[in-house]
Amino acid sequence: MISDTLTTALENGTVSMDGMTNTPGTNYTTILTLRELESHAVFTTNGQDADIASLSVVGENSSIEYSPGIMFMRKQTGSDRRMGKAIQRELLEYDRPDSMEVNDMNPQSVESALYGSAASGDDDVDIGVTSRVMYDTAFTVRDASACIDEKFQNAPGEGYAKGSRSTIREPDFFEPGTLFPCAITLRDATPAEVAFVVAITKRNKRYGAATTRLGRVKNHILGVYTGSEEGPSNRELTANVITSFAADDEQTLSDVVQAPALDVVQACEYVKDAYDAACENKIAQEPVDEEIVNELLSLADDEELQAILEAQRPRSEAFIDGAIDTDGN
Repeated sequence: MISDTLTTALENGTVSMDGMTNTPGTNYTTILTLRELESHAVFTTNGQDADIASLSVVGENSSIEYSPGIMFMRKQTGSDRRMGKAIQRELLEYDRPDSMEVNDMNPQSVESALYGSAASGDDDVDIGVTSRVMYDTAFTVRDASACIDEKFQNAPGEGYAKGSRSTIREPDFFEPGTLFPCAITLRDATPAEVAFVVAITKRNKRYGAATTRLGRVKNHILGVYTGSEEGPSNRELTANVITSFAADDEQTLSDVVQAPALDVVQACEYVKDAYDAACENKIAQEPVDEEIVNELLSLADDEELQAILEAQRPRSEAFIDGAIDTDGN
């Protein structure tokens, strides 16, 4: 269950279970994460080419433009939602199914009440729910040319002998070791909902296309922050990681983004340092103690999480019922 200590530690960025309303407030909790690829992964919106952006990075004495690969926000939310619904099916029993199909979501479930659902035309619960979990596109620390490969299948077929034939191009692959600084922010969530998202982030290990064979990811949870506004963007965090690598290792910015590999432990430190600095200087958020983060991580096990979701379940249902009444349906 959620302890009083944990509830108190998160109170600046959460609402109580009794305080869930349909009116948006300014209670923000951010889960700071570094996503590390542990296998090849495919992140593409056209089925073939890796998604690439163009960003500028300004250091103390120089600046560069580089082309990071991106993990589009939908690649993160879709995967995390599938994990969340799988956990929910395992730990809770609902009379009504709750899947990722637009017309087969249960808006009153814990997951859908938090992550959102579309109005389905259901006579009983015909309402659309806006997500209270916010993701942004994440950017690679290194340039796309250093962390994305084109691969070709030269010998398709299963026969022993094969004639000459043209090769088949596979989709672009992000290389293992690629790093994506990422902030996941919850708005007006309860401590139980925060624990649910932390559990999803900790337990989810597959992102992108073809996840039965590719897309293994390790989510390093670096800290939890609460306050009255959102924290720095993924773009800002990524730029700060690049400048930190350059300053500490006496490299140029170009050396960093073109490096064959980067130290993940250093990267974790730089991401957290960048977020902490933003909180100290300009962002109305504060970090919670490391002991609280460890307590949240310990709640990701099935037994603990089941009790948390069981307690949250009637509150999520009441939240949606209240929204329906407010909307006049």
